[in-house]
Amino acid sequence: MADKNWMQKLKLKKGALRKELGVPKGKKIPAGELKRAAKDKGKLGRRARLALVFRKAAERRAKG
Repeated sequence: MADKNWMQKLKLKKGALRKELGVPKGKKIPAGELKRAAKDKGKLGRRARLALVFRKAAERRAKG
């Protein structure tokens, strides 16, 4: 069975995706730019895909 708390156990480098995409601090990363980056390989793609997962989880929490 999958670990329920996998998000809490991640070791993240906060701001790394924003820095790679060149988005100023305090601004939200546009969804289109995030989806485009998610198609990339390597660290950038991994970070972008994880950001999409986090965004979707936040939306679900806000609804519920």
